[in-house]
Amino acid sequence: MKRFIIWVLDSVGIGELPDAHKYGDQGSATLQNIAKERGGLYLPNLAHLGLGLIENISGVEHAVNPEAAYGKMKAVSQGKDTTTGHWEIAGLELKEPFPTYPNGFPKEIIAKFEQLSGYKVLGNYPASGTVIIEELGEEHLKTKRPIIYTSADSVFQIAAHVEVIPLDKLYQFCEIARSILVGEHGVARVIARPFAGTPGNFYRTKDRHDYSLPPLGRTVLDQLFDEGISVTAIGKIVDIFAGRGISQVLKAKNNNETIAQLIYAIEEVKDGLIFANSVDFDMVYGHRNDVEGYARALEETDRFLPEIIKRLTKDDVLVITADHGCDPTTPSTDHSREYVPLLVYGIKPRPLGIRETFADVAASAAEFFDLTYERGTSFLAAF
Repeated sequence: MKRFIIWVLDSVGIGELPDAHKYGDQGSATLQNIAKERGGLYLPNLAHLGLGLIENISGVEHAVNPEAAYGKMKAVSQGKDTTTGHWEIAGLELKEPFPTYPNGFPKEIIAKFEQLSGYKVLGNYPASGTVIIEELGEEHLKTKRPIIYTSADSVFQIAAHVEVIPLDKLYQFCEIARSILVGEHGVARVIARPFAGTPGNFYRTKDRHDYSLPPLGRTVLDQLFDEGISVTAIGKIVDIFAGRGISQVLKAKNNNETIAQLIYAIEEVKDGLIFANSVDFDMVYGHRNDVEGYARALEETDRFLPEIIKRLTKDDVLVITADHGCDPTTPSTDHSREYVPLLVYGIKPRPLGIRETFADVAASAAEFFDLTYERGTSFLAAF
């Protein structure tokens, strides 16, 4: 049994990157600012690993004898979205950011979508997902037109009420959009955003589905897969990599399901890479500027950490990190350009400093399986 486990706490950033001003993210520090506004975070298990030694976080103690190696990582890729962050963790650094559409999508894109789908659309502007269904939901019920919107991220999102446009048709619309959005307009993700309820009480369902671009180059997942090494994807990992380089998928739609599947994988998957994403920090709390909800989700995850660690063998390595920030204490509801924490359990506890790229995780995974990867620097010395 030899497993390399990557657990991404989606959006749990740990302080602004040097170029944060280029993204309008000065002062963003997801963990520190939540702790400050909340009056402290109770994360004793993450603290024991060394979280409080990376940065000062109110309420998180500085472990005298940390149980993990600890540091933080800098993003090299341009952008601050989920796809960019995860691809870089898997070793793929993007020189150019994915296209974004602060003024909505060009007329030719919308016209092509309407032609192929047979439906006129509503919206076509940047918005919060919960806000836009309140703004346009009632009109959508009357006209049956799908709602198109985007955000600061490279996304083409389609919202539809489940009683107006069934899920299978909504997913078909997303496949149409994905076929259009390539090349110059190759957005990172097309996202199905089904919702339900009545005017004034609309709510998004859990049947979201992402349609990502395939990685624009080889990742460490491809390398492992080609070598016959098992790659298990938990949660939205399979969508982020468009299914490429993945051996098996364990579905999870929220943090609790991700933790349950992670525990299951550690018990049942005997070897290989296990790659998990806990989505709620970002999707449910960060984008809605819900500081208290974010804090509770962090503390709940911390409580489960011993259940995961006690199932690890002496040959396992567990990496806990993030893909970007999403500071809920700022006026913005978008992602924030931040360092991400790095905790590595199963190697010699020590400071890992500031890693120059998320791709150090990919290089470490490759070394763990006695391979080499072309990007990043492994932190597995003295494993």
